[in-house]
Amino acid sequence: MVFSSEIFLFGFLPAFLAVYYLTPARWRNLTILLGSYAFYGWWRLDFLGLLILTTLWTYLAGRMLRRDPARKRLWTGLGVVGCLAVLAVFKYLNFFIDSIALLFGTTPEDLGVHWRLLLPIGVSFYVFHCISYLVDLYRDDVEEDIGLVDFAAFIVLFPQLVAGPILRFKDLAHQFRHREHSVDLFTSGLMLFVVGLAKKVLLADAVAPLADVAFNAPDPSLWLSWGGALAYAMQLYFDFSGYSDMAVGLGMMIGFRLLRNFDLPYVARSITEFWQRWHISLSTWLRDYLYIPLGGNRGGKQRTYVNLFTVMAFGGLWHGAAWTFVLWGVWHGAWLVVERATGLSRATGPGAWLRTSLLVLVGWVMFRAPTVGQAFEVYGGMLGLQGLGLTPEVALSITRESVFALAICLAVTALEPRANRFATQRLVPQAGGMLTAANTLLPSLLATGLAALAILKLSEQSFSPFLYFQF
Repeated sequence: MVFSSEIFLFGFLPAFLAVYYLTPARWRNLTILLGSYAFYGWWRLDFLGLLILTTLWTYLAGRMLRRDPARKRLWTGLGVVGCLAVLAVFKYLNFFIDSIALLFGTTPEDLGVHWRLLLPIGVSFYVFHCISYLVDLYRDDVEEDIGLVDFAAFIVLFPQLVAGPILRFKDLAHQFRHREHSVDLFTSGLMLFVVGLAKKVLLADAVAPLADVAFNAPDPSLWLSWGGALAYAMQLYFDFSGYSDMAVGLGMMIGFRLLRNFDLPYVARSITEFWQRWHISLSTWLRDYLYIPLGGNRGGKQRTYVNLFTVMAFGGLWHGAAWTFVLWGVWHGAWLVVERATGLSRATGPGAWLRTSLLVLVGWVMFRAPTVGQAFEVYGGMLGLQGLGLTPEVALSITRESVFALAICLAVTALEPRANRFATQRLVPQAGGMLTAANTLLPSLLATGLAALAILKLSEQSFSPFLYFQF
């Protein structure tokens, strides 16, 4: 079940909200737990079982860690290793077998492997939630000691379950103890949900066909390669930031204040700044639970460079079990090192923005391509090595709608900083730094219009899952 589906919008969501608000306050976390299990189990019940087992393993390790502080390193290690084992088997075993076969110049079938493991949706996210919980317990960063129901509800909280943002228990534990509900907060969440839905349906899905043509075409030309790369950059941004907006909005609708996951990433003037703005929950997770434990910048310049590179390579592998993702992580890791060594991370001006945009765009080609070889075909096209124009077959496969959608996406991206300032002027600051919408007519009208357009678009298009579901 995905947020941009009719079954979710007109079935699950209104039913869940009705049950949630009719439930007495003390039982609402149980409602979240059961509702989230229903949300996840809609896809496959067997992988719901894996999620429940991982939750129980983590909770029991955490209980032992609290009760036996003299051996908390042991219990933390056992808990983390168990969680990583889930990730290693279900996400990376196929990749490992394929790599071994490639190394020996054969195929998995010739090695006697005639099966493939299916990747559970959201496994990368809920495993990271479990690991951060155990590490925070080990560091004594968790004050609240909540029960199994509340902990399981945190792990399976459906707004962020399958594609983030990545949550940390220490940031959310108190909200499972007590959270406030108000009409303003609910309305603001609904508006943010609608904005995210519009990003996904009206922008990301509309520009996707152009990216598909470019990355599926043999020997793509100069115009097709650059156009496809730009289309994918727009598709990924509006798809993923749209999901994040919807997740944060849904959280607000049931009283949670989740952290934002994007902050205008395409205005970044360095790769360092880009990772402070893109997938913020992942970059901060990698910083706190991998970069700092590796030593961070405490061991001198050389050690810092190694740590930066290692963390980004791991971040690439986290996104997917394929060499394309590893190379994408290596690309970003290498540029983080270059910027740290040369001072480019502090660069300003149009030149710095253009350089960063090109580096990000080149990286997205490897991220999107199904194989490394296909990525280099697109790179060849971007260099003009495969011609400049479009073949008649390719030209016929490109729709006017997708080209128009690309132009709209670029315009929205360019105007987004100003639109955010305009929106902020119409928001009222609330306690804890959260902003809720003022009771003005304009935001309501805009949200209603976007919702109507998105629903009309949904009614005429085929199923389109969010891109980050595959990670």
